[in-house]
Amino acid sequence: MSRYTHVNLGEVEDQAPKFGYGEHGEARFARSALGAAATGLSLQRLRPGVRQAFAHRHQDAEEVYVVLSGSGRIRIDDEIVELRALDAVRIAPECTRQLEAGPDGLEVLAVGAAHEMSDAELVREFWT
Repeated sequence: MSRYTHVNLGEVEDQAPKFGYGEHGEARFARSALGAAATGLSLQRLRPGVRQAFAHRHQDAEEVYVVLSGSGRIRIDDEIVELRALDAVRIAPECTRQLEAGPDGLEVLAVGAAHEMSDAELVREFWT
């Protein structure tokens, strides 16, 4: 394995359209592109005023969300936290979370230990 990998996140495939969520924004999962064995990384971009199509939680994966630009909110279980550029939020695995963009959209980098997709549970109609 190479000692490092250089990837532009804007060039990583946007998975949102592939799963029917392109109207919400972008979801670029970079673990494979980076060749990362132990780290998960994704770039999430939400269009202005849009909420993610679903919430999720994990069995084992702790995540940190870093707001790169824009503003919005995140619902974590029963709490709503306002977000602005350069805010970082650590989320325990079992917490259900869902992002919502403000009027300028929301760009978030999500980082955590790599886990299989079976670690994640989608939660529909979490934030109604």
